[in-house]
Amino acid sequence: MGSQARAASRYCDPSPIFGEVAPEVIEDTLIHLAAENEQYLSELSDRAGCFKETRTVEFIFLLSEKWHLDQSARYQAVELLERFMIKQVEQICESSRENVKSLEQGQGSSRSSLKDQIYDTFVLRLVSCIQLASKLSLHYNVVNSDTALKFLQSLKYSYTKQELLESELTVLKSLHFQINVSTPLAYVELLLEVLGHNGFLLPAKPLHQMCLQLLDFSYLIRDSIYDTLLKVAIENSTPSKLQVAKFLTVKEDFMLLAVGIISTSVFILNPGHWKQVVEHLNCITGITSQSILEFSYAVLKHIVGSTTPEQHYGNCGTKAPENRILSLK
Repeated sequence: MGSQARAASRYCDPSPIFGEVAPEVIEDTLIHLAAENEQYLSELSDRAGCFKETRTVEFIFLLSEKWHLDQSARYQAVELLERFMIKQVEQICESSRENVKSLEQGQGSSRSSLKDQIYDTFVLRLVSCIQLASKLSLHYNVVNSDTALKFLQSLKYSYTKQELLESELTVLKSLHFQINVSTPLAYVELLLEVLGHNGFLLPAKPLHQMCLQLLDFSYLIRDSIYDTLLKVAIENSTPSKLQVAKFLTVKEDFMLLAVGIISTSVFILNPGHWKQVVEHLNCITGITSQSILEFSYAVLKHIVGSTTPEQHYGNCGTKAPENRILSLK
């Protein structure tokens, strides 16, 4: 009975279970995520991040909470919407290039019509992305058509169930059915697993919970955090257009985001272990201690206006290695 009770409580607890994954599985998964991250950055659209503005992210987070979705679903929905909308914008640009040699009225209105359609269906597509994200976690709640339709009708939209299903299919086709994308949360949880395997003994559950809160925070004020990070990295309050453009890969780097979130969480919960964790994260990911420090500084600056991590690291007597971000100067 005791083992059955423990199994039942474990099944009901939505928190991940750390310390029960074989080392070879951890290593393979880490290699896979690192490669996936590098490939994503190498193929990055120059429009990346345009659809992660605060109001959109907050809308998705609130809907996910209303529908009792797990944490990963909310991040997955944000990423799906972002990638889908970029495809839509690229379609508009392609249409413009095809018609650029002609100024006929019909062609111009065709481009305007596509823009209007994207604008008019944005909330529908957002809901579809949440629905798709919910279906990737089958052991949690799935947002069915009735639930989604009821919500849209409460906003005075008159979509039918058929239009809702067609919207999901539109997103799927646009993304070539590749919707099971890794989110920053997957990177955070894997790195926490690696830290635990390497003997880092800070309790996993409160650290994981703090990471979730900071990841939400970082999504909600994303632009402000990365604006601070850029200015810190280049040591200049007025970055050039070239520096901003080159910084896009930093803003979209999920591995950097994950190590920054873990570093900041450890600093808040147990600053005495912070330097050790930063060094561990540097060894695991290859991201320099300086980059991790600067990310933690940027996050904490927007939480409490603190400069403590930078001062704390400086007092350790360890010179941080040169940061890849600083090459933007």
